[in-house]
Amino acid sequence: MIGIVDYDIGNLRSVQKAFQHVGGHAVFVRTPEELEQVDALVLPGVGAFGDCVRCLAASGMWDAVAAWARSERPFFGICVGYQMLFESSEEAPGQPGLGIFEGQVRKFSSAHGLKIPQIGWNTLTVRQPGLPLLAEISTGDFVYFVHSYYVAPRDPSLVALETTYGDTFAAAIARGNLIATQFHPEKSQRAGLQMFKNFVALAEQAAAPALAK
Repeated sequence: MIGIVDYDIGNLRSVQKAFQHVGGHAVFVRTPEELEQVDALVLPGVGAFGDCVRCLAASGMWDAVAAWARSERPFFGICVGYQMLFESSEEAPGQPGLGIFEGQVRKFSSAHGLKIPQIGWNTLTVRQPGLPLLAEISTGDFVYFVHSYYVAPRDPSLVALETTYGDTFAAAIARGNLIATQFHPEKSQRAGLQMFKNFVALAEQAAAPALAK
């Protein structure tokens, strides 16, 4: 079972429906106790970094989400749910993120003359070929972005997918059973649904040892 963290931010139903579309069983989780019932966790997020941080903290789920993201259990961060895995954001000075990884969320430079925010489709470059969570995802695939800020990880080995919008940046990171994307997989048609399908398979693998007992 996949848990989607419900902390009063964003349209969680579209994420749930996307998982259901690819055969996953996804439920909303609102308390640390409910995490004990799921095999994988999804942290969505839309809007401003500071608002998402405050709402997650107010929900009582901050420490539980951080502990899960640091573990080897399957974890999927989406948009601001991805950004919050890092230390801080230029969007909310003085407001710390979860700090799972070193790095900062930065604002796009206006020097390139591109419209900010980036809203629409952009192509991917795969940086971690062979990663199971990226099975059937290829360089040149299109995904859907809505954002004015991007993550700059300190560790380049985290970068799983890149894209360029004036600046070249990490469209997704991955380490172990954790993946997080700046784009919205639930809005990204084939490529996004494929990533959700890959995550469902990972969740099923995580559930198998418990079912075998």
